Amino acid sequence: MEIKPIKTETDYTNSIKRIETLWGAKKDSIEGDELDLLCTLVESYEMHHFPITPPDPIDAIQFRMEQMGITKSDMTKYLGAQSRVSEVLNRKRQLTLKMVKSLYNDLKIPADVLLNDHPSSYGK
Repeated sequence: MEIKPIKTETDYTNSIKRIETLWGAKKDSIEGDELDLLCTLVESYEMHHFPITPPDPIDAIQFRMEQMGITKSDMTKYLGAQSRVSEVLNRKRQLTLKMVKSLYNDLKIPADVLLNDHPSSYGK
């Protein structure tokens, strides 16, 4: 077992291939230890080279609406008047703290997503 840092795309690809061959190795075996180490190295490489950005707050609201079958009219309970719902969903108005609390408490949209100052959220 020769473990080296993952520095290039080729190293990454080779590590993924090796992980596939080791998958299912018994814990605390030589192969299992190698699998654990490679997974840790791959995770570190991916976090650095392929970071996952938080979702856009408006996209998250629209996704939850779709999941729950909620209409724009239904959103007045959480965002206020119909005109305000349209302004928020069209990125013309920012979410207020009251709206965030309502969306978090009632629709279970994570507050950190709603409070995220995503570059595409407003000003389009």
